[in-house]
This record gives sequence, C-alpha cells and structure tokens, in this order.
Amino acid sequence: MNPLTQRQHQALKTKKKILKSALELFSKNGFNNVTIDEIAKNSGTSKGAFYVHFDSKYGVFLEKFKEIDQFYEEFTKSLPANISFNEKILSLFEGQMIYLQESLGKDLMRTVYMSGLIENEHNFFVNMERTLYKIIEGYIKEGIEQNELSSNLQIRRTSLLISRCMRGTLYDWLLFGEDYDLVQESDQFIRIFLNGLKK
Repeated sequence: MNPLTQRQHQALKTKKKILKSALELFSKNGFNNVTIDEIAKNSGTSKGAFYVHFDSKYGVFLEKFKEIDQFYEEFTKSLPANISFNEKILSLFEGQMIYLQESLGKDLMRTVYMSGLIENEHNFFVNMERTLYKIIEGYIKEGIEQNELSSNLQIRRTSLLISRCMRGTLYDWLLFGEDYDLVQESDQFIRIFLNGLKK
C-alpha cells in the first residue's frame, strides 16, 4: 500500500479536525443549534473545507458511525470462534456498552439519539446494511446452523429485535442518571431476551 502523500495527509488531518469540532459542538449545544459556519470557525477551517469532507451536518454522524462499526468489526474478530451464540451476543453487548460509554459518553450519545429522530434518508439507526446488523445476522445464522436456535427464526427480524434491546438499554441510560449501570443493565436485559429464543 502506498503511503499517503503530503496533501492526502493534510486532508485527513483537516477532516479529523472538523469531525472532532463538530461532535464537540453537537454535544455542547445540540445538533439543531449548530451551524456549519460555527463548525468551520471552531475547527479553524473554512466552510468550503467542511463541504470537501462532509455533505451535511448529518454526514458527520455518518462518519462517526463508520468508526463505531469499525470497532464492532475489530471486536468480533477478537472473540473465540468456538463460543456459543449466547456468548457471542453477550460479549458484543458488553463490548458495545463499554465502548459507547467510554468513547462517546452521555452528552454525545444523547445528541446522536436526538438526531436519529430527524427524518433522513441516511438514518444510521434503520440502515440494516450497517456492520452491526450484519454481525448480528451472522451470529443468528451460525446459531441456526449449530442447532442452538430454531430454524424457524426470521434472521433479519431477530437481528432487529436484538439491536432494539441495545438501543432501549442505551436510551434508558440517558434517562435514568448516574445510578444506572449500563453494562449490568444491558447484560440483564439481553439475557432475558436470549432466554426467549431458546429452542
């Protein structure tokens, strides 16, 4: 693979600067209250530079979700291949909750959820082609093949329900304050759901 040229390196640096600045502003002021002019000013770049890298404010979130999906991909590669369906899902839940809690935090996650409620053709929550959904669907297929799950399960529907457990737990984390243990609550919730999937 060829190393990045000086120009490409600078462009990547600018993109990261804009992304970081935009996410900070969204977290502090709310997605709807931030303008592209403010993002450009805060990042020390220009409005033109913003549009070189992102087609809209929403594009910033899409970029961040690519990073999050990359985390899911790397995390699942680290899991032993011979563990059960339940262990895979439980590990994915735990890894996800720790990552989102530590890398994004409540303020940014609140903004992400609020922006997800805005009607948009690129809404990352409903994009079933996202890496997260594909990983879960893969686990369900393997579970069926290994005779851990019923062959009557609808794979896409079950994947959607599992991801709904994730979103519901995260939403409650944003609602219930400091006493809410995200990792513990998500573990309890998904265990009850997985128990319902048993053959």
